[in-house]
Amino acid sequence: MGGPCHTAPVQLVDVREIYLDYNASAPLDPRVVEEMLPVLTTGIGNASSAHRFGQRQAGAVELARDRVAALVGGTRSGVVFTAGATEANNLALRGAVEAAVPERKRLLISAVEHASVRRTARRLADGGLAKVDVIGVTPGGFVDLDVLNELLGPDVLMVSVMAANSETGVLNPVAEVAERVHAAGALLHCDATQRVGRLPFDMAAVGADLVSLSGHKICGPGGVGALVGTATTLRRLAPVIEGGGHERGLRSGSLNVAGIVGLGAAARIANDERATESARVGALRDRLVTTIQSRLAGVSQNGDTTRRLPNTANLRCDGADAEAVIANMDPVAASAGSACSTGTIEPSEVLVAMGLSREAAFESVRFSLGRFTTEADIEPATSRTVAAVDYVRAMLAEGT
Repeated sequence: MGGPCHTAPVQLVDVREIYLDYNASAPLDPRVVEEMLPVLTTGIGNASSAHRFGQRQAGAVELARDRVAALVGGTRSGVVFTAGATEANNLALRGAVEAAVPERKRLLISAVEHASVRRTARRLADGGLAKVDVIGVTPGGFVDLDVLNELLGPDVLMVSVMAANSETGVLNPVAEVAERVHAAGALLHCDATQRVGRLPFDMAAVGADLVSLSGHKICGPGGVGALVGTATTLRRLAPVIEGGGHERGLRSGSLNVAGIVGLGAAARIANDERATESARVGALRDRLVTTIQSRLAGVSQNGDTTRRLPNTANLRCDGADAEAVIANMDPVAASAGSACSTGTIEPSEVLVAMGLSREAAFESVRFSLGRFTTEADIEPATSRTVAAVDYVRAMLAEGT
């Protein structure tokens, strides 16, 4: 199991394209494009320039800064624009370690973090810059608080725990984590990329010191994101990119004004429409899962379904390799958590950390719905999924 399966496409009546991979990247909202167009077409000047052209650009950036801050319960002065959550995560971890005193150079990360956190932490450990320990998770996929308690100590600089997992949608107990982390005198970094815009998130209320997010996860443009902190926490970071001292000296480089404006517009829309959109999408997600399970035997959900994002379902289909299923679902888009590593296919690190076997992880498909998913998408997506699973299972049974 787990290798690429080159099978002939399932022959069904033509199905229009249906996109159910929002956690990977959400479609750009036309309303966001509308706000970006003036900057793209008539915006002139560097936002750092003192003349009127530059100051117009700077004004647009500051409006976006307000909107991003409002989305996560932060302040305008705490928003540092980046190229996305990956860069924000790097800045949080690398920046904190480089600025830390020798007595506090240990990082704790959850076992289900995004690769940009996992690999950054590993690189810091491999380079001898920090000691890194991994916080185990429960079978439900959320951080085990007892394990966290055992790992915390006076040498811990930062703990990185994501708000919601991109593969399972499972929510972490961020407020409880923050309470324990702060009691140990450490900082809490929270990758909130998947949660913001889908469920309420207030960094001050939950106690997160640094928060990462990306534009393309909330129907904004790709290539732009932010790290949001407080004045105190941002002063505890060293810059990762050196240059002219932009973004409070933490992220040098001329600002991507059009992208930042788009991020601000996406943040405003997500904030305004979150409650109604999440309820609608959650009902569609539940219908999709229920229908698939009613038509297929051996389908189970991964992760704690009582504490997850409203748009996400991770389904294991016994006896059906997920990559092969996805290949045969086309033109319905979903995803698997497996990844290529040194020329071989490896199972999802997230699902394995939750205790799933390699086989079970290789049989798991993620469906993530969003703003432009409609009721009319559910039946054809379900039919295509069921046909693909049936086909892959039949091929396996025949030994091909």
